[in-house]
Parts: sequence; structure tokens; C-alpha cells
Amino acid sequence: MTTAPPALLPDILRDRAATEPDRTAYLFLDDNGEETTTLTYGELHARALGLAAELRQWCSPGDRAVLVFPQCPEFIIAYFGCLYAGVIAVPLNPPRRNRIQEGTRSIVRDCAPMAVLSLDMFLTPLRAVLEPHCPATRWLGVDVMHAAAASFEPFRATPATTAFLQYTSGSTAAPKGVMVSHANLVANEEMIRRGFGHDRDSTVVGWAPFFHDQGLIGNVLQPVYVGATAVLMSPMAFIRRPLLWLSAITRYRAHTSGGPNFAFEACVARAAAGPVPKLDLSSWKVAFNGAEPIRADTLQRFTETFAPHGFSANAWYPCYGLAEATLLVSGSVPGRGPRLLETDTDALATGRYAPATGPRARTLVGSGQILPGEEVRIVDTATGEPCPPDRVGEIWVSGGHVAQGYWRNMAATDRTFRAGGRFLRTGDLGLLIDGELYVIGRAKDLIIIRGRNYYPQDLEQTAAAAHPALRTGSIAAFAIPAPDGEKPAVVAEIRRDAEADPVDVIGAIKAAVLAEHDLALTDVLLAAPDQVQRTSSGKIMRSAARQRYLAAEFTRWNPQPTNTPTH
Repeated sequence: MTTAPPALLPDILRDRAATEPDRTAYLFLDDNGEETTTLTYGELHARALGLAAELRQWCSPGDRAVLVFPQCPEFIIAYFGCLYAGVIAVPLNPPRRNRIQEGTRSIVRDCAPMAVLSLDMFLTPLRAVLEPHCPATRWLGVDVMHAAAASFEPFRATPATTAFLQYTSGSTAAPKGVMVSHANLVANEEMIRRGFGHDRDSTVVGWAPFFHDQGLIGNVLQPVYVGATAVLMSPMAFIRRPLLWLSAITRYRAHTSGGPNFAFEACVARAAAGPVPKLDLSSWKVAFNGAEPIRADTLQRFTETFAPHGFSANAWYPCYGLAEATLLVSGSVPGRGPRLLETDTDALATGRYAPATGPRARTLVGSGQILPGEEVRIVDTATGEPCPPDRVGEIWVSGGHVAQGYWRNMAATDRTFRAGGRFLRTGDLGLLIDGELYVIGRAKDLIIIRGRNYYPQDLEQTAAAAHPALRTGSIAAFAIPAPDGEKPAVVAEIRRDAEADPVDVIGAIKAAVLAEHDLALTDVLLAAPDQVQRTSSGKIMRSAARQRYLAAEFTRWNPQPTNTPTH
């Protein structure tokens, strides 16, 4: 008996629109937490179909369309319109203040779009900055397109058809277009459904940007896959008012919500500044934490702060993923809480795990279990062989959710997606102990001094706690060339309102790193605010920081009213 292939996402939306057209798919909140727009399954299907009919007048199946939107319903309509038309969607980080980032230029040149989709009011300024990089392109304002197209027949995709391009964040290299197929999408959505314990009643609250894989795959597409409702707010609303996020979880009785580690840190910091609104977080069953290093002290402080408001430590759901695997690779068990592993720091510096027996210990937070439908190995990159359980190695992944490769980049595809013939090389280092995956850091960011391994996030955390003038989450550690081998350096941002002696701050950082890691920093550069770049998911762009440091492009912090460029 032949098993029927799984339904693809366009088919799932079409079926939901037919059976439950009035069910709310998405509810949007403004920057004050007030409801602005709802989008039912029926409305989403109809408007996406109308857009698909318009797109097919200008594009052929397989052509690319870049999606440049703020956090709004029209992005979702555009995304499903592309699926219905067989056009490959390319979510894009919107330019800010009419300035286009180099990463955005690189993406547009790489994907060569035939259409640009946005809100009508943004088309003119977008053309001014994007048209030199994508000439002869059709520019379409999705919010002014309401033509009915009930007779339009959607493109019949196969599981192998490329659904969209998810460009990498560029934390360690130029962005590359990950080719996510329809089969990859449904495979990962099913992993998320099972791993998170979702059903149609699992309301999701989210604020992650739609152009990022966490926002798109987790907060936008997963609700459609399971037939649930998503309550969505903008990233800027969260950044300005982190506790507005928790208020939305309270109001809509969310089952699932989460973000990078810094999001939970921001809530703790805002709560400390007070006052805390009336919250009831007892409905929150899956508080996922991923996309950057998960800190045990963050979990503890958040739990202590919000336990009086109904938050349970058992709701913590550490997880791990990356765009090349569509999104999710590993996840906790709902209701289990996090797994913590005390490791000997000296052993970890030599690439192995040993239980902590003395004061020099590092607490690792597990990123969950390996999920059904995939295989994960920890591999010695020198030999290509699996590591023993106590050895740190590169995380390799195989499964139906692993994407097809990089867009028009066969060399990079072969290097990354064809390890051992069928494995994705994640570039992340980790341990697999008792079925739990512990992510240690990025291989490219690893600092090796005199044969010892130093993980930059550890140095950054130590530096951040060294002096109150420093901005937490805005510190980059990396290695710089020296005559006798590489040496460690740190760039650290200073808070805008800080009043401190630069000599004292530098001395505190060097002393803290030396005491905690037995490592002497060669240089500490104190930078003005907003100098250390981060990706959209909050990852420190250490490679970019290193390049800017070597090129003397950082603006030093100056306690005087004016800042002096270079170092």
C-alpha cells in the first residue's frame, strides 16, 4: 500500500479556507498592544490568490520576488501569493531611513528578482535604493491589490519545488540564499508541531521579524500548518516595550512564544526598572529560547522575576536550529524545563567534556533532544568520524527538513550540504550527552590561543559583568594577528549615560577575563554606542567586528561630549 505524500502548505491553506473561512489566522497588534488588523483563513486565501493571478502576468514559475515589508498582514498575503503563483519568495530586511545595507544589496544582486512586493507607500523610496540593483523589475503594492481571482488555478508545486529563499543572517560571512523546498517546509513544520506539542488551540504570540526564519517558519507558517491563531507584534514594539510582549501572552492566553536569549534578558531588565503590568503567564507552556547562546543565569533570573506572575520554570523550551535546516533541529520536551550541564572549564578548553569538580566551571544549557525524522552527529572535522560522547565536535544534521543547498552557489552547497554524502555541516560546535544536544559555539568564532580553545561568548559574558558602564549584549571578542600568533581582543560598547574612567573600565575587563579564563587580553577597545553589529536574531557579528577593528573603523567611546573616529 502506497502512503500518500504529505499535503504541501498551499494545499493546507486552501483546505482551511474552504472548511473554516471565518477562523482567525492572524491578529496584529500596534506598538501600544492594541488590535489593528485580523486576517481570517478565508481572507488570506482569497487575497493571496488575487496576488498570484497578478504575479503570473509578469512572472513565470521559478522567478524570484523580493518581499520588503514592515510587520504587517500584507507580507503574509505576499508570501502565500508567491506560493500560489509558483514564484520563489525572498523575504528581505527593509531598508532603514532610505539607506540600504550592503547585505541587502548582496541579496538582491544574488537572487535577481523579477518583482518587488511591498506596501504602496513604500514603493517610491524603495525604487530609489533598490532599482540600481534590480532593473526591469515589476513593483507591486500589495495593500492596494484586492482583485478577486476565484477562477485562477494555483501553480501545482511538487515536494521538490523550491518554495522560497531564506537568506542567512551573515553573522560569519556574506548572506547566502538557502533553497527551502515545499517538502522541507512541511517536514520541519511537522517536527515543530510534534516537538512543541501544538494543535489548533495552541495560540502563538510572536514579534520576531518575518524576514527571519524564526519569525516566518515558527510564528507565521506553523499556525497555518496546525490551524491555530497567531498574535503578532512588531520587533520595534518589543524593543521599546519588552513587557508588552508578556502582556500579549497574558491577554491572549498564549501556549507558545519565545525568542533569542536577549529577549528574556530585556524583560528582566525592564521589570527591574519597574513597574510591572498585571500579568498572568500561567497559560505559557512553551517558552522557546533559541537563535543565540542560551544562558543559565538568564533562565534563572527570568524565572525568579516572573514566577510571581504565573511563569513556570517547566515552560522553558531551549531549542536549536538554523536556516539551512529550514528552522528547527533540536528541542526540549514541553513541561520538562531546561537541562543544565556543569562542565570543567579546563577540559572544555581542550575540546572535551568532564564533570566540574572545582571552582572553574561552565554551565551549559541543553538545546533539547534530537527530533523524529532526522539524524544528528557530532563529528571530528579533522577525520570526518563521529566523536566519542565526551568530545566537542561539529554538529552535522541529516533529514527531510535539511534544505536543498545555496542558491546558484554549488561550491558552497557541496561544502556545507554534502558532508559524508548526505549531512549538513552546521558550523556549530556541540556535545551530545544522554540524548541532549549542547551547543558550545560557532567553529568560525573559536579563539585558539596556545592550543587552548576559548569560546567568545564566554569572554563576552565575563567582560559584560566587569563594569556597570558596559552595554550587555554589545561586546565582541575575537582573535587578532600578532607576530607570535593570534592574540585575543575585545570591543565593548559603553552605555550612553555612563560616567566612568576609560582606564578603569579597560582594567576591569582585563582583570575579569584573566581571573575567570586565565587569559590576558591584548587589547580592549571601548566603543561608542551602536557600534557592535548584530544580526536580526541578535547574534554578535564577530567577523564584522574583527574586520572593523583591523581597519580602525570603530568610533572610540570618549567621556567628553564629542567622539573621535578610529582607534
